[in-house]
Order: sequence, then C-alpha cells, then structure tokens
Amino acid sequence: MVVKTVNAAVLCVAILVGGCAFTEEALFPSDDDADSQAASSEGAAPAKVEPSSPSASIVTPSPVFQTSLEQSGPATGTFVGQKVTNLRNDLRQLQNSLDRQSQSLQTIRTQTIQDSQQFHGTVAAVNARLQVGTTPGNPILSQQWNEAQGELDRINDDVLKLTRLSNEVTTSSGLAAYMLDSVRAARQLSGAVDEDHQQLSVLEDDTNRTAVMIERLLSELSTDVNRQQRYIAAERQNLNTLAVAIKNGQLYGSALSSSPAGYAPVTFTTGSAQDYGSEAPLVTIRFDKPNINYEGALYAAVKSAIDRRPDAVFDVVAAAPAGSTPGQDALNTSSVRRSAEQVVRSLNNFGLPPDRVRLSSVSKTSGRVAEVMIYVH
Repeated sequence: MVVKTVNAAVLCVAILVGGCAFTEEALFPSDDDADSQAASSEGAAPAKVEPSSPSASIVTPSPVFQTSLEQSGPATGTFVGQKVTNLRNDLRQLQNSLDRQSQSLQTIRTQTIQDSQQFHGTVAAVNARLQVGTTPGNPILSQQWNEAQGELDRINDDVLKLTRLSNEVTTSSGLAAYMLDSVRAARQLSGAVDEDHQQLSVLEDDTNRTAVMIERLLSELSTDVNRQQRYIAAERQNLNTLAVAIKNGQLYGSALSSSPAGYAPVTFTTGSAQDYGSEAPLVTIRFDKPNINYEGALYAAVKSAIDRRPDAVFDVVAAAPAGSTPGQDALNTSSVRRSAEQVVRSLNNFGLPPDRVRLSSVSKTSGRVAEVMIYVH
C-alpha cells in the first residue's frame, strides 16, 4: 500500500514538472528560440504560415430528426396480428429512410458552409487588392473572379441537392399518410383480439410521430432552399459589380439591388372565427382527405391577386373543427396547423416573399372538416 502511494506521488510530481516546463517554455522561450527570431527579424526569410483549412472550424451538425419504434407486442397469430407485423416493418423502413434523409441534410449543410467560406475568401482577396489600388483589368484578379464564379456554382449545386432531397422527403410524406390510413383501416378488419387493437393504437401513435417529423424536415428543407436561392441571386449580382470593378481597377462595393429580404420565420397568432367572418377568403382549402391537390388553384388565385395589387399581403388562416374532447381539440389544431404550414411552403415555392405571408389559427364552432383559408390585404 505504501509503495503504491509513493509511486502515485512520484507520478504526480513528474506530471507537474512536465507541465511547468511546458508552460515556462511557452511563456519564456529559450535563447536558441530568441536567436532564431532575431535572425528572422534581421533579414532571414520567415517561415510561410499556411492558412487553416475552412473545414477545420466546422463541426458537422448532428441529425435533427431521429426516429424510434415502441416495443412491439407478442404475436397473436390472427390475420390482423400479421397485418400489424407487416405495417410495423413498413414503418421501420420509412423511419430508416427519414434518418438517412436527415443525415443527408446535415451533410449538404456542412458542404455548403465549406463552399461558402471558400467563395467569400476569394471575393475578400479581390476586394482587398482593389482597396489598396491596382491596375485596370489586372489578370490575377480576373483569374480570382473566375474562381469565385466556379465556387458560387458549387454552392448552387448544393442547392440542387437540397431540392432533390426535398422531393424524396415529399415522397416519404405521401407514404406516411398512406400508412396512417392503412393502420386505421386495419381496425375495421374482423377476427382481431384485444391485443391486436392495442398494438394498432401504439403503431398509429408511432406513425403519427413519424409523419410530424417528416413534415418538419420538409419545412427545414423549404427554408434552406429559399434562403440559399436568394443568397445565390444576390451574390451573382455582386459578382457582376465586382467584374466591373476589376475592369476599372476600382473598388465599388456590393450591387445596389443585391439586398434580398431576410427570411422571416413563420409564427402562429391566434384569433376567433369572427375576426375573419366579415370578408370572403381568396381561397378555401378543405383538408378532408390526405394529399389534397390544391397548388394549381392556389397559384392561379394568388397570381391574379398580385396582378391586381402588386404589394398584396396574404393571411393564411388555419381553421380547426371543434372536437368532442379537449384532447381531440388539440389533435385537430395540431393537424390543421401542419396543413397551413404546408400551404405557406407552397406560397414560398411560388416565389412569394416570406414577409408577405402571415399565419394564424382559429377554432370553428361548426363544421367537422379542417380548412385553410387565404385572405388578401
């Protein structure tokens, strides 16, 4: 016991001595180091300092959506029990796809950060040279401008990847809605035991959670695509202005029309049905079944309204039907809000700026169908 204590003490002393030596060397360099620094200051060529890689400061984001299944119950041996097993396997495959799509989003975001850092580094080098003065049409700056153009094209490729990923997630959204209908339809099959219906309830909850995460992932993708498209459009204008600056050898700054409206996160406000009862909505979308094909009519109505009033602002109102219980009221409100967010994404995809869309929700006292109404102001 004494030997172990002595060894531990010796080890601690060694570590402390090594740490002190390291600290002392860092704070007070040796004479050899001082001589080498003096030699450098007297004319010797200093060592070249390599810039750190842009990716060195990037931490890859963790997946924002992770799914899990509740523990499955015992096999009942009934036809409905076999149906539950098949549906659970299908849901597991859908969740695996969602996990992969979520990871793909993080990978694309990381690549976009790296490409953007490289692009801004090149542009900054050109602007710095223009700031101190240079010759008109400097070929070095022209070459750097071409490099910046290629780097911006790579950022545009990242946006195309986001668009393709959004299409994949849209397909998953449709599959989730189909699976939810299949789970509910399985309740109507004959020959089931109580355990089958209990497992169907658990499976329905899992499918609902998965559908919500898919919709959130779609919202993330829509936000990223819209923001990056505005960013690329602005930077292309800046590059055009920079090309003129290089031609004349003068620093001009950013383009006059390159200040896009910032992305405004959509938030809900609450009201009552009477707040909108005095005016007729521009469009009313009834979400009485899955996968409502409303975008064609919505685009035509909004386009016509903007032609009449170019500065029009649109209110998207989610109207939830009254439920028989407080829990049902909450479910109805949550469902119609997701539908309203989907409509807002469609408006953004049509090119309507986010700052011209306001989102709110009301509770209906009559009617059993969720509706999303669009008012123009």
